[in-house]
Amino acid sequence: MRGALSGLTTRGRCLLAAGLAAALCSVILNERDLLRVSVFVVALPLLVCFLTAVARVGLHAQRQIVPVRVPVGGRAEVSLHIRSTGRLPTGGLLVSDGVPYSLGGKPRFVIEHLPRHTGTRLRYAVQPMLRGIQQLGPLKATITDPFGLAEFERDLAQTSRLVVVPRIVRLHGVPGGSGLGSGDDGSVRLAAGQGEDDAIVRPYRQGDDLRKVHWRSTAKRDEMMVRVEERPWRGGTTVLLDHRAGAHRGTGGASSMEWAVSFAASICLHLHRYGQRIRLVTESGRMIVSDTGDGAHNDNAVLDALAALQATPQHEIGALNDPGHGQELIAILGATTPESLSNLIGQRSRGTRSLAVLLDTGTWGAAGADGAPPGAEDTDIDGATALLRGAGWGVTVARPSIPMTATWATLCRTHGTRYDAMITGAGQ
Repeated sequence: MRGALSGLTTRGRCLLAAGLAAALCSVILNERDLLRVSVFVVALPLLVCFLTAVARVGLHAQRQIVPVRVPVGGRAEVSLHIRSTGRLPTGGLLVSDGVPYSLGGKPRFVIEHLPRHTGTRLRYAVQPMLRGIQQLGPLKATITDPFGLAEFERDLAQTSRLVVVPRIVRLHGVPGGSGLGSGDDGSVRLAAGQGEDDAIVRPYRQGDDLRKVHWRSTAKRDEMMVRVEERPWRGGTTVLLDHRAGAHRGTGGASSMEWAVSFAASICLHLHRYGQRIRLVTESGRMIVSDTGDGAHNDNAVLDALAALQATPQHEIGALNDPGHGQELIAILGATTPESLSNLIGQRSRGTRSLAVLLDTGTWGAAGADGAPPGAEDTDIDGATALLRGAGWGVTVARPSIPMTATWATLCRTHGTRYDAMITGAGQ
């Protein structure tokens, strides 16, 4: 009874107090008519409060999100199915669902009458603008009576997860010779003293060197085949994502951090379409996600891992060994120092393909502006480019004004082997 009385509104409490005062006056004045009125006034809010409390027991709700995985800027539909399982009719129902601020306003619905058997369906849309794992809910119902004397709030459904994945840009082409185990031609690896590789053939892919066409297999299969020297246990591509907070500029979805995450996701899914195995690691060498050894590619695993990725307070690139583990490497780097670049270069073995995308973070926001930690400095792009190219890395510079497709196309035309750099230097 105490729980039921707690649902009285201000109007209900005032009416109850007025009824008790009228009853007291009727006793003092010996007015029976006033006593009858006071009994009715006291009984009305109590009866309404009791019936409202009973009606709230028979509510049941389900939430459905389609799709449960949506890119930044995309749209997801949320459906709420609410039905009454009690014996009493339910009306005057105010339903509100908990929605984070980044997904929009808090949806509210008023249900005048809730059918006992069929229930009702409510729908609303969310359009996330920030990457992350978002929680919708809990779904709350506020039940009131037609007189506004009683009000109860109840959780109808718990939270549901909505995964906001990075925005994906469809890329075209691959770096020349990409997917060849450690990332270079077999002749280069042999010259580097890495031993003899197993020779295999595979269908021609856009970007393959035409000099590697295996004509005998092409004539036999009536399909253009290319010869690949590959060590199966080291095949694939490693994508390194620099997610240090101090290495990026800007805020929200327009920051360099979000650009880097989106570009890394686009690269991984793009290489999956070419059948390549992917390892996604951080600047410290920590594994974010890796394809299984049976050749299965899981795009959702990559997207989910990047959706939950948060910036780290680490100051320098701290890889203690080769982050690519002998595979070809595509590094997406924010603002960094020559010492960090030298450390990363030193971890890579000779003759291993290495490509870098340097983010010109100053174009996302000047140092010291919003989104830049105190004391943070942007990379000397020219110096960093010269340092990496001198070590045989293929380098391209990324800016927000340059489309990702153009940045990727430029990267595909670069060459990234330290062995080639030594040959070029010897010939000069």
